[in-house]
Amino acid sequence: MALTSRVSLELLATLTGSADFGAPSSRPRFSRQIDLTSGTGAGQADVIWTDQRTLAASASEDLDLAGSLTDVLGATVTLARVKVLYVAASSANSNNVVLGAAASNAWAGLLNATGTVTLRPGQVLLTAVTDATAMAVTAGTGDLLAVANSGAGSSVTYDIAVIGASA
Repeated sequence: MALTSRVSLELLATLTGSADFGAPSSRPRFSRQIDLTSGTGAGQADVIWTDQRTLAASASEDLDLAGSLTDVLGATVTLARVKVLYVAASSANSNNVVLGAAASNAWAGLLNATGTVTLRPGQVLLTAVTDATAMAVTAGTGDLLAVANSGAGSSVTYDIAVIGASA
């Protein structure tokens, strides 16, 4: 089994105004593309897990990055390092999606063991690391990514993709 992946991000904007001698404008453009070949070293990944998940009102879950998730081919996903994390909260959500700070065995790769990030409806989180170390996962003691619905009254839906290395 081989995995190749590409992460692309592009920001384009146009700011226009008015002035005495014409219409000034600014067109910033930022673009970044990361390609990962199959493997476990720098610039490589060999594991991917993707899903669309829904949490009931006030519910939470711990995603075990080292041994309880299964990929689309039915194989158990066991990550030693996370290279790419993508999480997108549905724009139809009424509540926020909160990532991080599992009660025990928290994955500290992105937010340390106690940090959280709140994704408002429609918000996207994307982080990518291409070096060999990446964001380490420690099976059994540092492998749980907590995901929570921030409130009562309605469920939340989110898309998630984790790309990484098995060693």
